[in-house]
Amino acid sequence: MLNRRSFLAGLAATAAAQQPQRRPNVVLLLADDLGYGELGCQGNPEIPTPHIDSIAHHGVRYSNGYVTAPYCTPSRAGLLTGRYQTRFGHEFNAVGRANLDPAIGLPESEVTLGQRLQKAGYATGVIGKWHLGGTPRYHPLRRGFDEFFGFLHEGHFFVPPPCDGVVSHLRKNEPPYDADNPLLRGTEPVEEREYLTAALAREAESFINRHRQRPFFLYLPWNAVHSPMQATAQSQERFAGIADEHRRVFAGMLSALDDGVGRVLGALRRHGLEENTLVIFLSDNGGPTAELTSSNRPLRGGKGQLYEGEIRVAFLLQWKGRWAAGRTEAAPVIATDIVPTVLRAAGVPYGAAEFDGVDLGGKLGERTLFWRYGKNIAVRQGRWKLVRQGQAEFALHDLEQDPGEQRDLAGAEPERVVRLRKVLEKRNTEMAPPRWEAGGGKAKGAV
Repeated sequence: MLNRRSFLAGLAATAAAQQPQRRPNVVLLLADDLGYGELGCQGNPEIPTPHIDSIAHHGVRYSNGYVTAPYCTPSRAGLLTGRYQTRFGHEFNAVGRANLDPAIGLPESEVTLGQRLQKAGYATGVIGKWHLGGTPRYHPLRRGFDEFFGFLHEGHFFVPPPCDGVVSHLRKNEPPYDADNPLLRGTEPVEEREYLTAALAREAESFINRHRQRPFFLYLPWNAVHSPMQATAQSQERFAGIADEHRRVFAGMLSALDDGVGRVLGALRRHGLEENTLVIFLSDNGGPTAELTSSNRPLRGGKGQLYEGEIRVAFLLQWKGRWAAGRTEAAPVIATDIVPTVLRAAGVPYGAAEFDGVDLGGKLGERTLFWRYGKNIAVRQGRWKLVRQGQAEFALHDLEQDPGEQRDLAGAEPERVVRLRKVLEKRNTEMAPPRWEAGGGKAKGAV
């Protein structure tokens, strides 16, 4: 005969098994201007990034992971909507005073991942760089997020003047990133004395601590390693062996970013949330190497181009206990895949036709990927990529054999060029005209 304790334990186990599993938390970590070749898990032995690398170790590294644009704001628009930003005219970057133009921002007709998860009962927060509109109509609190700590424009100094406690490697004419661009908590300006990368990690820990009892979506778009180049003296001292001061400051900035990611992952562990949290890490675009030293090796090109070095990025996903760990996946994926992947994981229904991405938890077949930034345009189908940079002729590359795009095969494969041009032109006709000029300026069309 079962004793009473065993009987009650059995009842408790049965009840627990019948309880619906809590929906997963989602932590989306976005680096800024991080080169494809800069992380340890991407092959860089110079700057240790153990915390970011752990996401690859415990999850999946996509070696052909792409973003939708070679600049900040259009890339973020594609990421948060799951749609090519060129479908709704959010094609160009916005810098400086263009951020204050009320016509420039993510159109209100577009639905963000935050809005979808907020409607599903998630606690939602943005901590870091927004850059999807700097006027009230585009504020994160109006786009599906319950909380916001960060700034609205393209950049921010990491400490306020006189920049005590940091080592800087500044350009002679550094943009006035902080002009009309205060740090905000919600909608209220705040004064922050801590190094900004560390402050964002602190706020992320607080968000996790406060919302650990319910499903949450934390979107953490760091401004590291974007200019201005400023590193704490402590983080830079770790790299005394790097002779070049420019590179040494960059190493300190990347190391501080890795420390911040470590704090976020540590907060998940402390609360026992790792097993039920989908963690995603990627960069908004590749590195502007001359400006930052941020390397895209072994890929070609830099910020603003549609060569691989600017649209292929470090792309890592971890979901412990759900997805097999330590895998490298070579199938091409793109940032628009993140929204349907998260929604499927969270049990939020959607129509496949809503997005230009697919659920990464499913089978990945051959795909067609598309990019347009002004006169620069490209398409990838399978191993083949057709790209035109500016006024140049179309070039054809076999990315399996030549990921660095050093050999143009257009002359040797004219029929393939014709086929891919038809694919590209058909996709291009689906896109909308830009709503503003490159860098800002006069807005186009109605908003």
